[in-house]
Amino acid sequence: MTKKDYYDVLGVEKNCDEKTLKTAFRKLAKQHHPDHNSGNPDSESKFKEVSEAYERLKNAESRAAYDRYGHAAFDGSGGRGPSGSGFDGNFSSAFSDIFNDFFGDFGSGSRSSGSSNRGSDLRYNLEITLEEAFHGKSDTINVPMNTICSTCSGSGGEKGEAPIICPNCQGSGKTLASQGFFTIERTCNSCHGQGKIVVNPCKSCGGEGRQKKPKKLTVNIPSGVEDGNRIRLSGQGEAGIRGGATGDLYIFVSLKPHIFFQRDGSDLYCNVPVSMATAALGGQIEIPTVDGGKTRVIIPEGSQNNKQFRLRSKGMPVLRQKRQGDLYLQISVETPISLSKKQKQLLEEFEKESNEKTNPESHSFFKKIRDFLQ
Repeated sequence: MTKKDYYDVLGVEKNCDEKTLKTAFRKLAKQHHPDHNSGNPDSESKFKEVSEAYERLKNAESRAAYDRYGHAAFDGSGGRGPSGSGFDGNFSSAFSDIFNDFFGDFGSGSRSSGSSNRGSDLRYNLEITLEEAFHGKSDTINVPMNTICSTCSGSGGEKGEAPIICPNCQGSGKTLASQGFFTIERTCNSCHGQGKIVVNPCKSCGGEGRQKKPKKLTVNIPSGVEDGNRIRLSGQGEAGIRGGATGDLYIFVSLKPHIFFQRDGSDLYCNVPVSMATAALGGQIEIPTVDGGKTRVIIPEGSQNNKQFRLRSKGMPVLRQKRQGDLYLQISVETPISLSKKQKQLLEEFEKESNEKTNPESHSFFKKIRDFLQ
């Protein structure tokens, strides 16, 4: 029976490039793969035909020989080509080009025996006050986690016996299984990818080499830490399985709301209510500072609502720097309520004595309204 032309089998032109050749092969290989065509007796022969064509044409030397001599280029010595490599129906070379298209990263996903023993990284939420963030603090915390088993010292074996090489996978943590034309790599069922098994598991930890037990740690919170900052404690996370590497512990810092101050980076803000009389006549107010001290602020005569005062270097320290932010005070002029009869009379007399000099903004505004209406 006369063989079909390899280019016709793949449905490509004779002068096509390697990319076109490979794309055509992948499409046809998926289309005619026996696993995708159960019940179709012709699928396997068609699949072999497509694979043979691609195997001959993907190599530049082999393709050049075929272009010159046709199928005779591979019939000289029992089906062997110029390079001495015959087509034996194994398809392994051609399959490597489409393996990932069928299975993605399946093969690589099972190669975890080296890192799967490592303990998990842990998160601990720590809430502190603004004052503690200002000064910095040292705190002792108890973190629930898996720690090294005190009975077997982490080996997982009874009386500290060391694990043995898994006889099923010979320590590789993976096994090979045939599926159709493919050889699939899978995680070993005996050792679950560890490469080793425990013959006599420790009764305290069940062979894991670790136990659930709170761990007491001392955490140093630096001065100037901000809400949401993360502190990493290397090697203070969960213990690994049977002597595996220990994970890390991450401390996530959050700040409690403060009764006076709002924080923005290294700056602090404080809203200070003052009486109408103080704003009009001027005066002094005393406020606390975040470092535990006090400071006096002079309110100038005639201060308006929302007037802001800046107190330099009275804010928060900048993390790992020798400088501080500022403290911004904003006054809120309070309108008096629950007035007595005498207070009302005094305000009425004050209003009668008021003019454009005492209330320039309101006088100017209403003058503009009158002019607009006229």
